Amino acid sequence: MSFASAEVLRRIPHRPPFLFVDEIVSEAPDCLVARRSWRKEEDFYGGHYPGAPITPGVLLCEAVFQAGALYLAGAAAGDAPKGVPLLVKISNVRFRNPVYPGDTVAIEVRRKETVGGFYIMAGTMKRGDTRILAVEFSVAWRNPEAPR
Repeated sequence: MSFASAEVLRRIPHRPPFLFVDEIVSEAPDCLVARRSWRKEEDFYGGHYPGAPITPGVLLCEAVFQAGALYLAGAAAGDAPKGVPLLVKISNVRFRNPVYPGDTVAIEVRRKETVGGFYIMAGTMKRGDTRILAVEFSVAWRNPEAPR
C-alpha cells in the first residue's frame, strides 16, 4: 500500500518499497519541505534492531535525497531533464537523534548552487523541534545504462 501523494509519484521514479517521501508540504524557489511517516509494519524494522527497532540511517539519508529529487523535478517544471536523478556525492552527514517506528518527520532540502549540471544541495530532517540529521549532497540527472 502506497501512502505517497500523486504529486510525489508524478515527479520521481521511486516506488514502494523504496519510496521514503509521503508528501510535499511546501515549496519555494530554493527549497522544498516534505513529510514522511515511518510505519511500524515496514519490513526493515524486523531486523534493525529486533526488540528495539530504529530506522536505518541510510534510509533517513535516502528520504532526504528523494526530497532533493522532488525539488529538482519541481524546479525544472516545463524543462524537466531527461533521465533520473542520480546521487553523485554525499558529505558532512551528521546524525543527531534516532527515528522510531511511528515517527513522522519533516524533510527540508535547499539548493546551494548549480555547477556544470551538478546540483549541490543541503538537507535536514526534524521530528517536531528535534533535529534528526543534516547532510550535504550533489545530484545530476542522467540516463543510467542498462545492466550488462
